[in-house]
Amino acid sequence: MAMQQALDTLLKGATEAGDVPGVVAMVTNRDETIYEGAFGVRKAGEKQAMTQDTVGLIASMTKAITSVAAMQLVEQGKLDLESPASKWAPELGKVQVLDGFDAAGKPKLRAPKHAMTLKHLLTHTAGFGYSFTSADIKKYEEVTGEPGPFTCTRASLNAPLLFDPGERWEYGINIDWAGQLVERVSGMRLGEYFTKHILGPLGMNDTAFVLRPDMMARRAHIHARLPDGTATPIDLVLPQPPEVDMGGHGMYGTVGDYLKFVRMLLNRGDSPGGRILKAETVDQMGQNQIGDLLITGFKTADPTLLNDMPLPPDNPHNWGLAFMRNEKTFVTGRSPGSLMWAGICNSYYWIDPTVGVAGVYLTQVLPFADVKSLPLFFGFEGTVYQNL
Repeated sequence: MAMQQALDTLLKGATEAGDVPGVVAMVTNRDETIYEGAFGVRKAGEKQAMTQDTVGLIASMTKAITSVAAMQLVEQGKLDLESPASKWAPELGKVQVLDGFDAAGKPKLRAPKHAMTLKHLLTHTAGFGYSFTSADIKKYEEVTGEPGPFTCTRASLNAPLLFDPGERWEYGINIDWAGQLVERVSGMRLGEYFTKHILGPLGMNDTAFVLRPDMMARRAHIHARLPDGTATPIDLVLPQPPEVDMGGHGMYGTVGDYLKFVRMLLNRGDSPGGRILKAETVDQMGQNQIGDLLITGFKTADPTLLNDMPLPPDNPHNWGLAFMRNEKTFVTGRSPGSLMWAGICNSYYWIDPTVGVAGVYLTQVLPFADVKSLPLFFGFEGTVYQNL
């Protein structure tokens, strides 16, 4: 009861103060939902209330679902982590490394020193970037006219690498390519594979690449944070239907649906609808898979989409096969070895296997690491730990 009251007060207060137009947040233990709340409105300036079944762009929260799909196929021996990824997608054998630009501004490209693997893709060490985190990829898109990933086009996958596979951690279109591998070996479109093997068994009926009319009617608008601190609605919906189901960022969904997904991971792959992954696979996905490489945060290359977001230098962060991991107790109370990630419109989740708790939080605000929404998420998470 204390948790319910504390979280309601926090989240409701943030919407009443105008910090975020609307928010939905939920918490689960291994057995059941222990908190759910929805406050504010779906679109600033209008009256339609944010509700627990509000649909939002979960964006990069799609990545973990794609990673689970890939690991299902690894369990079946249809994919493996260490073979060249070009074994399943031959075009990945032709991807080149961008070595800057010549005097005329033309990209300088070379062959990579070695092949990328599915493990590189799942750990963001393959060499791919995003134009909002990499000035070089941004310039490459401008010079070549190649479309960016939010177009959800096949052409948007034709980006070069920023470095040789395995050299460092860099956020990018890696998981979009992992989704392509799932499609190649399953013979199914990614959304169809998800529905059959993950979303259907988990009862995630409101999570999809293509919005049904009833989902569109419940959709929260994305807002842009203005310099004066207010958030104004913008007309941004991913292509419906997309040319490609983008495994890195293409899905819409509800917080309640995603809570079922994180609860399955808390239960090491088990769910009421059946086992999704073997327990040892979930354990493997949650272990550090990038060795001594570290994630230090983000520097923006596009302030409309991303704010600079440094991570605490005294708390090393690394990556599993789907998630960021903190090595020490996080400032909110999150245990060492916990897992988390997010979506660009300031939706976030964390999974704490030590304590047996997970949470999902959704707002629809750009840029990522929003000055109001990110602290609210940390407040939400910290309040959960204070009241456990």
